[in-house]
Amino acid sequence: MSKEKAQARRENLARMRAEHRRQERRAAFLMWGVGGVVVVLLVGLVGFYMVNERATTSLDGVTSAKYPGSMHVLTKVQYKENPPMGGEHNPAWQNCGVYDQPINSENAVHSMEHGAVWITYQPDLPKDQVAKLKELASQDYMLLSPYPGLPAKVVASSWNKQIKLDGADDPRLPKYIAKYRNNSTETPEFGASCSGAVDTTTAEAPIPTATPSPGASGASTAPTMAPETPAPSSS
Repeated sequence: MSKEKAQARRENLARMRAEHRRQERRAAFLMWGVGGVVVVLLVGLVGFYMVNERATTSLDGVTSAKYPGSMHVLTKVQYKENPPMGGEHNPAWQNCGVYDQPINSENAVHSMEHGAVWITYQPDLPKDQVAKLKELASQDYMLLSPYPGLPAKVVASSWNKQIKLDGADDPRLPKYIAKYRNNSTETPEFGASCSGAVDTTTAEAPIPTATPSPGASGASTAPTMAPETPAPSSS
C-alpha cells in the first residue's frame, strides 16, 4: 500500500511540475508577445511621426515660375497667379513692413524683385493669427498685408516662388522665410532697397487701369528715384 501511495505522490508531483512548466512557458509567451506588440507599436509611431513631420514641414509644396526682372509698367497688371509671384510691376516698390489694409500688387511685386517675402492673409483671419504673422514680418525684407480673395488662409510669396499655408502656425512659414527672404540666387535685384519708395495702400493710391496723362489727378505716382540697373538677360 505504501508503494502505491509513493507512486501516486510521484505522479502527482510530476503533474505539478509539468503544469508549472506549462505556466512558465505561457507566461514567457505572453511576455514576449506583448513585448513584440509594444515594439511594433513604437516602430509604427516613430515612423508615423517622421512621415507626418516631413509632411508638415517640407517645402515640397512650393510652386515656381520663371518671370524675368525689370519689367516696369505704370498701369494695373492682370497677374496669372493669385497673389502674384513675379512679372510686370510698378516702377515704385512698396516699402517693406506691416500693412493692415490691402496694398497694390504691382508695388509689392517690385519689393519681391528686391528680395522681399510678401505674406498675405485672408481678411477674416483670427486676430491672434494676424498677430503671429506681424511678429514674423517684423524683420527686414518682409511685407505683410490682407488680401481679399486669397485661395488659402495664408500665402507666402517671393520672386518666382510661392507656398499656400494652413495658417499663421503652419511650420512651413518660418522655413520658407529663412530660405527665400533676400535669397541671392532667386532675387533679380539682390541688395536693392526695400524702403524709400511708397507706403500707401490700394485705397489710398490705386494703380490706374490706363496710363495716366501727365498731371492727371488721382493717379498713383512713384517717388523720384534713381533708375535701377536692369537685370542681366538670359542670353
